[in-house]
Amino acid sequence: MRRIFLIGYMSAGKTTVGKRLAQQLAWQTIDTDQFIENRYRKKINELFAEKGETEFREIERKILQEVAAFDDVVIATGGGTPCFFDNMALMNDAGKTVYLQVSVEELAKRLNVCKNSRPLVKDKNRTEMEVFVRENLAKREPFYRQAQVIFPLEDLFLSGNSEEKIEELIHSLNPRI
Repeated sequence: MRRIFLIGYMSAGKTTVGKRLAQQLAWQTIDTDQFIENRYRKKINELFAEKGETEFREIERKILQEVAAFDDVVIATGGGTPCFFDNMALMNDAGKTVYLQVSVEELAKRLNVCKNSRPLVKDKNRTEMEVFVRENLAKREPFYRQAQVIFPLEDLFLSGNSEEKIEELIHSLNPRI
């Protein structure tokens, strides 16, 4: 069983790191949000609005169970995935879990850039964004901290730094994978 689950807050870099990490390892990469969108032929925000959070989280759980059976795969999860049901235990049992840890300030900065595609934060100004992220991250942090590896990822997007960070992550996982 060779699986790596990337967890963390919105805009932490899970999808980006997942693709690059999988490429380095010559593994497959799966983004659970994209997987859900392809399966249901709807955007996450549409499913969330249509079905409500409870039913959406059940869908998310079923998808997580499905992809947790794949081998040689890096799985980028949705930001809330670790916080529901026993999803963290499932991921910890099925493979290696990595919390991509980013500061509140950096997350708020990243989310301000892409907020129009994020229904939870699209109407927030800079100040509101930081308050929202701080409060929401505080609720999620206890789940994220159950990861087997906590990997600081503050500077992923600095010019020329991303490949170095991926190598550092691979090194921190060896011989665990």
